[in-house]
Amino acid sequence: MYETILFPTDGTDHSATVADHAVDIAETRNASLHVLSVVDDRAFLVLDDDRVEGVRADLEENALEAADRAATRANDNGIQTETAIQTGNPAECILEYADAHEIDLVVMGTSGDDYENNVVGSVSQRVVRSAAVPVLTIGPDA
Repeated sequence: MYETILFPTDGTDHSATVADHAVDIAETRNASLHVLSVVDDRAFLVLDDDRVEGVRADLEENALEAADRAATRANDNGIQTETAIQTGNPAECILEYADAHEIDLVVMGTSGDDYENNVVGSVSQRVVRSAAVPVLTIGPDA
């Protein structure tokens, strides 16, 4: 049923807990794990042009480190992994990646932040509403 799992990570402390769930499911199902980290380019809208490249480089480095940590955790458990770093709107990138790579299940965290959920709309909410595949969300208290 689940042969290809997507774990989108933002590198937060909570994402390590979510990675544990994704790795466990992949291991139990003998599935491959795709680890995706997205650099949210909407953050660049408020920056002066001379600062964009430095900030972009820092965010890309953080994204790569987050993806590598999760992939290492999966590889240590014998799980075949692929990592990807993208730049754009996180929800859109996750949904497009899932479609393009024929993902069977998305495993992602939720922030639980009231401002994010009620005013901005969280990435996980957007993915849950729009994904063509099941989405397992792991809350911050899991």
